[in-house]
Amino acid sequence: MEPEAAKSWSIHSRGEIIAKYEIQERVGSGAYSDVYKARRLSDNAVVALKEVHDYQSAFREIEALQILNSPNVVVLHEFFWREDEDAVLVLEYLRTDLASVINEAKKEGRSIGVAQLKRWMLQILSGLDACHRNMIVHRDLKPTNLLVSDNGLLKLADFGQARILLEPGYVAAYNNPQPYEQNTVNQENAFQPPEVLPETDNLCQEAYEIQEQGTISKEEYFRQLDEFKSKNVDETDEETNVHDGDTSCLATCTTSDIEDDPFKNSYSYEAEGGGDDGQGCLTSCVGTRWFRAPELLFGSTDYGLEIDLWSLGCIFAELFTLEPIFPGTADIDQLSRIFSVLGNLTEEVWPGCSKLPDYRTISFNKVENPIGLEACLPNCSPDEISLVKKLVCYDPASRATAMELLHDKYFSEEPPPVPMSELRVPLTRSGQDENSPRGWSGHDGMGSDSDFEDFVNYTRTDTGFSIRFP
Repeated sequence: MEPEAAKSWSIHSRGEIIAKYEIQERVGSGAYSDVYKARRLSDNAVVALKEVHDYQSAFREIEALQILNSPNVVVLHEFFWREDEDAVLVLEYLRTDLASVINEAKKEGRSIGVAQLKRWMLQILSGLDACHRNMIVHRDLKPTNLLVSDNGLLKLADFGQARILLEPGYVAAYNNPQPYEQNTVNQENAFQPPEVLPETDNLCQEAYEIQEQGTISKEEYFRQLDEFKSKNVDETDEETNVHDGDTSCLATCTTSDIEDDPFKNSYSYEAEGGGDDGQGCLTSCVGTRWFRAPELLFGSTDYGLEIDLWSLGCIFAELFTLEPIFPGTADIDQLSRIFSVLGNLTEEVWPGCSKLPDYRTISFNKVENPIGLEACLPNCSPDEISLVKKLVCYDPASRATAMELLHDKYFSEEPPPVPMSELRVPLTRSGQDENSPRGWSGHDGMGSDSDFEDFVNYTRTDTGFSIRFP
């Protein structure tokens, strides 16, 4: 339990909350939120109260969770939000997470059985498929954001960085979403933006037409989606998006990444620019470094659902080996680790990669003999390696979708996935490893990038710095 002095936190002074909930203890804390375990007085149900200190994160998480209806996505019961106070989300309480499943297996010196792996993976895929069907990109998938119930039900959580790329009922048409004092989540009382601009009607219809085609190929779907986005972004973005801004970036980067990085002009941290790039209003500084897609590391602000698929591949690899596949200590080190496995990023492996904002700013020596994913996945079957390869690849368009993987032959072959009741669920949530960037807050907790000088060569150019990794 938290010490008595800690009850000066704002959530304890919120009359409308303490009238309905008994706050028991703080169970998580991060850069933009605090999470408390509480008891609902009406029925003694245990819930999680998430106090969100960042306006944008609160709005995005509420909106995403009200759209999603999946057994593998955390449930939002209600929320409290006054104009002059932080939003408080009432979520179902889940005691542990996938990181604890991995850590427990590692501490006990055992692997996770194939049948159990399949059940964990299918649940992750089901939750992610629900997100992507609704054009919601999570942007911070990692084991600590995959919560697990006592009976083994896995749920995607922490949607504070999520963006809705094409909303199922409307194109987001709000510049200044208004808080509400209390909202119980149901269809009749959904969280609505203040208005929907009339000119978005045609955009909605076009979005629906893409989604309703059903039988088109993945390539054709993403081609139409890209065409739709490029056609409409210029005329709608300035009016209709809640931009990625300072708070989103600061919630995902260490202070040293922003203040001490001599290469900040080359990166897209956007801590000073407000995140409005005019081409979709996204920022590349999202997610947690170990699970961040290469396009983000190269500063892309024009990305889609595929960044989640890269993260998914990193999670699957960690489930197989119980070790993170790319545990970088800085963004440059992260890229170096990826290159050592996959080889250099070139137009041959990803046509169009040279257009990434930082592609010509950050240069690496040629990796003559990349070790390949097989070397990172010892003792894995060919089907397991193939599954990771379908996700951990440079070209975003080549990454398999969650729906495609749900039908992958790996899951239909022996042994079959175990029932959820047979999954080994840790009794508690394991503490955060001091060397790991994973944590409740969803922010990037790794150390400074100021050690660059020890292992990179860089020179000043007309446009910033040219960086070369030995």
